[in-house]
Amino acid sequence: MPTYAYRCQECGYEFEATHAINDAPPECPECESEAVEKRITDAPTFAQGILTHAGDGRKATKEELQAKWQEETPKLRKKLEDKLGKDAVKDLPNLNLGSDD
Repeated sequence: MPTYAYRCQECGYEFEATHAINDAPPECPECESEAVEKRITDAPTFAQGILTHAGDGRKATKEELQAKWQEETPKLRKKLEDKLGKDAVKDLPNLNLGSDD
């Protein structure tokens, strides 16, 4: 079961609770208020459709990031061409490092 972070809207107390996703939020352990809000304390590192890591962005070397750009830029350009047409995409800068396109 997942662990959720909460903050009480009455007293401001922050706490964690483990329960099923469909369960109602727990009451505040400090003041017993039911007015608690779920907080987002961590989010996955995710770059719109790029699921393979080149490091994690913070720890990647320059070479890993450049390789990732070379891999992803043609795919993005193709998607844009398919949606908008070649004329709309022709003036976009080429981000594919090391390519002559």
